Amino acid sequence: MGPGPSPVHPRVLRAMSTPLVGHLDPAFVELMDDVQDLLRYTFRTENQWTIPVSGTGSAAMEAAFGNVVEPGDTVLVPTNGYFGGRMASMVERAGGEVVEVDAPWGEPLDPAAVQDAFDTHQPDVFGFVHAETSTGVLQPNVPELTDIAHSHDALVVADTVTSLGGVELKVDEWDVDVAYSGAQKCLSCPPGASPLTLNDRAMEKVLSREEESRSWYLDLSLLEGYWGEERSYHHTAPITNVYALREALRLVAEEGIEERWARHERVAGALKAGVEAMGLEMNAPDEYWLPSLNAVRVPEGVDDGAVIDHVLEKYDLEIASGLGDLEGDIFRIGCMGHGARAENVTLLLGALADALEEQGYEADAGAALAAARDQL
Repeated sequence: MGPGPSPVHPRVLRAMSTPLVGHLDPAFVELMDDVQDLLRYTFRTENQWTIPVSGTGSAAMEAAFGNVVEPGDTVLVPTNGYFGGRMASMVERAGGEVVEVDAPWGEPLDPAAVQDAFDTHQPDVFGFVHAETSTGVLQPNVPELTDIAHSHDALVVADTVTSLGGVELKVDEWDVDVAYSGAQKCLSCPPGASPLTLNDRAMEKVLSREEESRSWYLDLSLLEGYWGEERSYHHTAPITNVYALREALRLVAEEGIEERWARHERVAGALKAGVEAMGLEMNAPDEYWLPSLNAVRVPEGVDDGAVIDHVLEKYDLEIASGLGDLEGDIFRIGCMGHGARAENVTLLLGALADALEEQGYEADAGAALAAARDQL
């Protein structure tokens, strides 16, 4: 129940025991087609260029920025969370110039601030975090942000690591040019093959670069030969991880993407109601609360590390502390994929109440559980 990895569905674990075949075997090539189609469904896109990058979510992130950012490009990145900072680092390594749009940690980007930043800096690329894992904030008004960027002829790159498969995300309808994610969050899959999608406009820039990408391994102009129509050798794909990802995406399709979004909101809503019934506060206001990652304020006088240790040692349950500016100020409680279940919420609420009481905080577990059940 931390910020990821989330619990893996038994069907995904079984899929990982499938015997290996070659990464150019006809059976595996057919499986590659399945994965791409299922990723398009989950991203809500028709993008031809939709693939699992061989690596964790950070590899998909680097593939996104390392390919669409050319040396000398100006890239606008946010300051409202830990992963905006990682964007900036990757942009600099790709030879881009970083400019920032500011917002406090724990708040989303204000479209007016984004507009001002575009008017001032005229960036070539705009990156934003749809679901900020470090703060528990969901970025609203995505179509408004993409409209601003496109009116300045900039590409939009969205970090959807903690939103894909868990909260509403519509890549095509929202006019997002590039989106990347990770497998171990709301898809409940082991990390190792990470979703990435680019529209034609973004791929046109990738394929017309004057200077090659600084990463050979993540160069999409080379990966096109493997994941495109040719299916020519580039590298040995992580075959077992691709098996796992396909099964995880099958589970998404069987449940239905909109039903899956609704389940996350309902189960996380029960968690939210329970912690609030204990007298705890969410870090994010309701209008940009992120169901898949619940950031709960640590009460005054409570040692967050002691609480985390208590629920792990006594209940075999993982939650996490804050990152960056919010370190020590919040608990980060995941409600993702196969982990977004009623029994996990009730276990978490009881364990958290027990741990808080050990610290001298009066936590009413009964009230928390009653409030949660009202939402389930």
